[in-house]
Amino acid sequence: MFHRHVSHRHCPLLAALLALFLWAGQPQAKGQNTSPSIDFFSGINFSFADMNFERQYDILIHLTPGFKWNFGNHWQVAGQAVIPIVNTFGFQYKFVQIGAFNISKELNISKLYLKATAGVFDTYRYGLDLKAFLPLCDWFAFEGQMGYVGELYYYTKFWITRPNTFVCTLGGDFYLSRWNTQFRGTIGKYLYNDYGVEAEAMRHFNHTTVSLYGRWSNKYGLDAGFRFVVMLPPYHRKHRAVNFRPASNYRMSYAVMYNTYSNCMYHTDPEENIRDGWFSRDLLHWGSHTMDPDFIITNKSDKKPDKKAVEQLTEPSDTKPDEQ
Repeated sequence: MFHRHVSHRHCPLLAALLALFLWAGQPQAKGQNTSPSIDFFSGINFSFADMNFERQYDILIHLTPGFKWNFGNHWQVAGQAVIPIVNTFGFQYKFVQIGAFNISKELNISKLYLKATAGVFDTYRYGLDLKAFLPLCDWFAFEGQMGYVGELYYYTKFWITRPNTFVCTLGGDFYLSRWNTQFRGTIGKYLYNDYGVEAEAMRHFNHTTVSLYGRWSNKYGLDAGFRFVVMLPPYHRKHRAVNFRPASNYRMSYAVMYNTYSNCMYHTDPEENIRDGWFSRDLLHWGSHTMDPDFIITNKSDKKPDKKAVEQLTEPSDTKPDEQ
């Protein structure tokens, strides 16, 4: 019902995404566990803001159950619900929302890594998304993201708009492996049709990443803050066809101005975070993926972690992608 509203300038994006989804014959990356599996997980979103004169803080707590179905060759179906538990933010936050429901595919063409996603994302968006990452050396890489999205949310009834927003970002990453420190800078057009820039400095520790960031938007001005990510135990896990676990990470973000519209982008993966980035560790060996893995996953029959499997996750492959 929406095809007649897609302008010609977005056709190359749609054609590229379709071609990537049809390309299912990509060879497996070294060390990848190819057996299909589905993970059920849950976490909690905690938000607070000083926006009411009658009390110190308003509080919003969501339960976020979700699933990821990996069916081999870096194909994945992911879904998540956002269920309010405690809400003093207002009436509009009392409803259950769809946090994600999409299908994605990761692949690499020589040194270029791509991830295409179609479906429902967070921030009440749905549509098509394409991410790209191009490492030029061990310490520098280009990154880019573009998407074509509409709005989808529940507020007394379901509301859906035609896809009418084109977003894109382009930037670069510096990684200093000796100190596990990463610098990231991007420019882009964002969800609320503002243009801006963002710079971030990250320090990766064992199971934790801390960052400081600053950003500017032509509509909303300057802002700055910090973020941190903590990867949650258990760190040794068994690989089964069906797995139940907590969310992989806890994320927190603080902004001085706290303008939710400034430099706003969606996430396509329910567990996406600044530490792991966009791509699977066994596909992309760069940045924090060169550190020891946060999670060691073994087959159900294994009594101890397979050291060779761990080494494959932390060492680059000597085989070219088209020779694997």
